[in-house]
Amino acid sequence: MAKIRILVSLTTNDNDYQLEQAQSAEQAAAKLGVTAEIVYADNDAINQSTQLLKAVQAPPELRPNAIVFEPVGGTALPQVARAAASAGIGWAVLNRDANYVEELRRTSSAPIFAISSDHAEIGRIQGRQFAALLPRGGTALYVQGPSENSAAKERTLGMQEAKPANVQIIALRAQWTEESSQRAVRSWLKLSTSQRAPVDLVSAQDDSMAIGARKAFEESRNDADRERWLKLPFLGCDGLPKTGQAWIRSGLLTATVFVPPNTGQAIEMFVHAIQNRKNPPERVLTVPTSIPPLETLKLR
Repeated sequence: MAKIRILVSLTTNDNDYQLEQAQSAEQAAAKLGVTAEIVYADNDAINQSTQLLKAVQAPPELRPNAIVFEPVGGTALPQVARAAASAGIGWAVLNRDANYVEELRRTSSAPIFAISSDHAEIGRIQGRQFAALLPRGGTALYVQGPSENSAAKERTLGMQEAKPANVQIIALRAQWTEESSQRAVRSWLKLSTSQRAPVDLVSAQDDSMAIGARKAFEESRNDADRERWLKLPFLGCDGLPKTGQAWIRSGLLTATVFVPPNTGQAIEMFVHAIQNRKNPPERVLTVPTSIPPLETLKLR
């Protein structure tokens, strides 16, 4: 049997979680004796669609056996998914609900499934962290992912569901990168309303954006303002060992939410499905956890 080839499409190489996704894929491929080719879409949905369509339309001997991808834009590329299924290429969607999965599983012999972090629960954990850190209530500056991104929407809904009623939210938008969050907070700080905002906590929907927010506050030329901002608790999400968890140990972050990478799990599911000719479950959720545990979390 020819060596199984899997194409892994990730959103950007400028995000710690995406880099961990790449490492997870490489480790799983090495363990299972398959080939994993990793490409990045540079946060461009059209670029991602073009990359994947090129692979699907390649000569049969050059096509991957399966595609694992984390969508950039608001859709999970349904037309490309249908083209892949028609070509007999397996298709796994990461961290996004794709309503076409059920349909394609009925019409294609290729393994097709979705595997996602439980984004609503991630948001709920952040809401509970707000409660632990602001027992008397207050205001959180909250840096969200892109407005069209379903993961960002679900995390926000979960946070709103779990946070106490006496915690108010000031929401900003960024693009899952440190630089974009730094720009968003920098722009907010130029508003006259930001100087009067009684912010008690800064939170972001991933760790790199939390660090970007912190860097924006470090730029303040007013010593008193800079000291006030940097004394606030900073919360992130992803909780990877070399970034989020290290930033907690160094004091840059107060808390994060650990989100297990899932590319490796997707590759394992593909290999099992291909070797055993059995379709995997339609949807699988990974389980997030608070770091540090919620019962130990309090203001320093």
